[in-house]
Amino acid sequence: MRVDEKGLQAAAKGTPPAVDTGTLGKAMALVEMVADAPEPLRFTDILNASGQPRGTLHRQLRHLLEEGLIETDRDGAYVPGLRLLRLASRAWSRNEFRKLAAPHLQVLHEATGETVHLALLRGADVIYLDKVEARQAVRMHSLIGNASPAYCTGVGKAALSTLTDEEVRGRLKGVAFERFTDSTHVDLVSLLSDLREIRQRGFAYDLEEHQPGIRCVAASICVAGQNILAGVSVTAPAYRIGEGVLDGWSGPLRAAAEAITRDVRAGLAPRR
Repeated sequence: MRVDEKGLQAAAKGTPPAVDTGTLGKAMALVEMVADAPEPLRFTDILNASGQPRGTLHRQLRHLLEEGLIETDRDGAYVPGLRLLRLASRAWSRNEFRKLAAPHLQVLHEATGETVHLALLRGADVIYLDKVEARQAVRMHSLIGNASPAYCTGVGKAALSTLTDEEVRGRLKGVAFERFTDSTHVDLVSLLSDLREIRQRGFAYDLEEHQPGIRCVAASICVAGQNILAGVSVTAPAYRIGEGVLDGWSGPLRAAAEAITRDVRAGLAPRR
């Protein structure tokens, strides 16, 4: 099955830049392209998206197959390799930030009964690092390891709010604002206005901006010395909550964010 145009554009996010990034950088860009694609990619899909010479691309894909970082399905299309799953599992289990935050996520979950997320800001996206499921499970996009746009997620906007407007402009330069719902920010002007309100309020909302029927309230976690810019959130279906309920969660939410920040500063401080 060939990917559609939108899927190919999504896969092309990992396209190596025009400058020479070295062999490893180009290979990892191909791995990311395959991993990000919504459907398996054929060689011609990758060739068109990467812009690399055919012979060079053949060699790189062969090496990645030999290393188990990518695989081919029964149709000969490329999919992520199981070795990535093993590496991801080790990275997750050994992540010190997640370990230090975990007890506070559990406390926040017990206080609200709803889904709690921990996510790191990486570029213009947030990467979900941990999740405590609600007592009543709800289908959400937020799987551990998944990336979502920062501009339309509570955790993303909370993290972005710790930056200056100029820093936000630089980080989101070139980002195409996709409208996921009628509530999604469609440009940088709208987002910056929202971020100013978040800074004054001390926490962020996601009022069905990324996924219809899903709302959340989020607070930032900023540990400059450890290069950690993140967010923690409480998320629930819109039919169960209104903004008043979200406001009621802001107290335990901000307490959790402050506790995580404190423990991360202490726990990840340089050893003397």
